[in-house]
Amino acid sequence: MTRPTADHSPPGRKRGKRLYGHGELRLLVLALIAEHPRHGYELIKEIEERTDGAYCPSPGVIYPTLSWLEDMGHAVIEADETGRKRSRITEAGAAHLSAHRAAADELLTRKPPRWHRGNAPKEIVAAMDEIKSALRLRLSVPGADDTLIATLSAQLRDTARDIREAMPRDGSDD
Repeated sequence: MTRPTADHSPPGRKRGKRLYGHGELRLLVLALIAEHPRHGYELIKEIEERTDGAYCPSPGVIYPTLSWLEDMGHAVIEADETGRKRSRITEAGAAHLSAHRAAADELLTRKPPRWHRGNAPKEIVAAMDEIKSALRLRLSVPGADDTLIATLSAQLRDTARDIREAMPRDGSDD
C-alpha cells in the first residue's frame, strides 16, 4: 500500500504552487498551538509573519482547520478570559505532532520559493488579482460565447508576450 504525502496528495505527485498543502497547514497550525494557545487571528498573523508576508491564510482556511483539529481530538477550543475562542493542543495532538516532528519543523521554517506571488511587488499582485476578478465577473454572466473566450485569451497571451519581451536579455535592468 502506498502512503499519501504530507499534504495528502498521491505519491509521486508534486505539490502545486501552494505554499502549504492541505495536510501541511493542519500540521503547521498544530505546531503553532503547541508553542502556546492561540486565537485564530493570532495564527493568521503568525503564519503571515513566518512567511515574510508571502502567505496570509484567510479565516475561511484557519477556522475550519481548527475545527478539524478539534474533531480529531488534537486541539481544544475554549473561551479565554475575554470570551474569545483560543485553541490549545491536547495530549493526542502532542502525540501526533511528536510523530511528525521533522515535517512540522520544516513547515515552521518554510519560506516561499522565489516564484511565489508573495515575492512580487504589491502593485503587481494587486493588478494580477484585478485581472482574475474581472475575468471571473465577465465569464460569470451570460454571453461568454466562444468568440468572447477567444478574444480574452488572445488579449491575455498578447499581454504575457509583451511582459516577456520587456525583460532584459542580459539579466540586467538597464
